[in-house]
Amino acid sequence: MKKVFLLTIALVSMIVISCDESLLDTKSPNQITSNAYYTTLEQIGTSVNAIYAVLQGNRLVGREYFFIHDLRGDEMKAGGGQLEVPRAQLLNGSHTYTNAVMSDVYKGLFTMIHRANAVITNGAELTDSGNQALLDRYIAEARFLRGFAYYTLGALWGGVPLYDHPGEDFSDAQPRSTQAETFAFALADANAAASVLPASYEAADLGRASKGAALTLAGKINLCKGDYAAAKTALEGVKNLGVYSLVPKYFDNFTEEAEYNKESVFEVGFLDTGYGWDASGNGSSADSWVRSQEYSAVGWANLIPSDKLIAEFEDADPRLTDSFWFPGDKFADGSKTLVTKDGDGKTTFNIAGDNGTTYEGQNVKIRWKKYSVMYKSDPGGFNVNVGINYRLWRYADVLLLLAECENETGSAANAIGYLNQIRNRASVNMPNYGSATMNAAGYPVTSKDEILKAIQHERFIELAGEEIRNIDILRWRANGKIKGPDPISYFQPNKYEFLPIPQDEFNTNSNFTEASQNPGY
Repeated sequence: MKKVFLLTIALVSMIVISCDESLLDTKSPNQITSNAYYTTLEQIGTSVNAIYAVLQGNRLVGREYFFIHDLRGDEMKAGGGQLEVPRAQLLNGSHTYTNAVMSDVYKGLFTMIHRANAVITNGAELTDSGNQALLDRYIAEARFLRGFAYYTLGALWGGVPLYDHPGEDFSDAQPRSTQAETFAFALADANAAASVLPASYEAADLGRASKGAALTLAGKINLCKGDYAAAKTALEGVKNLGVYSLVPKYFDNFTEEAEYNKESVFEVGFLDTGYGWDASGNGSSADSWVRSQEYSAVGWANLIPSDKLIAEFEDADPRLTDSFWFPGDKFADGSKTLVTKDGDGKTTFNIAGDNGTTYEGQNVKIRWKKYSVMYKSDPGGFNVNVGINYRLWRYADVLLLLAECENETGSAANAIGYLNQIRNRASVNMPNYGSATMNAAGYPVTSKDEILKAIQHERFIELAGEEIRNIDILRWRANGKIKGPDPISYFQPNKYEFLPIPQDEFNTNSNFTEASQNPGY
């Protein structure tokens, strides 16, 4: 399957070629300025690719995006003592405003915003592009990506500075907004993008933001706001496009061979050319990501499934073995076997990490299978040349969100119907909600609260390890949808609702004072 190869802008350094005063008064021919650069449609297009590159880079999806979400939810536990200190701090709630992982994600999102602003502002000033429809699409893509960044910032940090044009220097720094203002800004971008972006792309442009992705973003923002009616309208818009459906095989959502399938709403493309570790995805020769290496059974196993997550799976749910490796499992196309000890390193391999997960009363070394390259190859203990695309949002997520909206504002029957679509996937085929089997399993659906419990259960299982759970918990908590104990064991009110604003914001933005920090930090 062809992937979009996202290139970044090559910035040319200014070279001082003489100390002659007349030359010092002349613009260097080797320096690219913003006024000189954004003058053609091709340059605008390259600049849009540079925004995607940040999303692909080390600070975001390449590495820290999946960590920030997984460490803040209840799906994970440490695979052993090898988990780095900043990650362990986020996992156990001891993080502060200097946490490196948190700061990297914050910087990465604002890098996306500033690159998007360059496209939006300069693209609007390009009066003779030669292809107005393509220019409009480029600007819409930039607005989607900026909206995605502000949605994530608003959900994780609350209110943040809002920028709608490129900053020139530190004097352009903005004060902190409220969370409501941040979500409103992101929602305006999502809606604007949805009005322009196409429903689908030809092969050469797969991986770009589509109308479905923008509508999904609008739905997610409205759900964070507690506006279920508006969220339902946006998410029904995704469904009514008619371009999405559930793929028959659940595991196809996490393989390289089934990329850009009918279930993928927004996907970040990767190649197996190596991981560059660059913060912003700069460079064109390293376009892999490290998820497989970080979580795999033959790798680092830095995070493994929590006891709570494994216990949530119903008996005989095939999504359990599609999501996780177990001792005795065959990998590398069935040629090799996972063992807990005494592996020979040729046909049998020891599972990485010291810790296990409780399963059927035993401590078992269970490891993540989603996005692990091990299904088709032996990573050899270290392999960051992994080209499996990351499905950031799937249609299954959209259907489950629609179930939630129906339960709040519409029809209970429709909500249950959406839930059962997920369970009726050909490779899943689990008992339907409303059946005697599910009633006996503790998931009746005869009331609004019972349907919500079923939705939360199904989202936990279906979307496990896909960086969805963190924001689910945040929005459910904010909107009073958590019944019983908080899912996060260390949660304290007036502290853990948000991450702390990173110290770097205070160091560089004079509008920020001690009072600007989130409560508890």
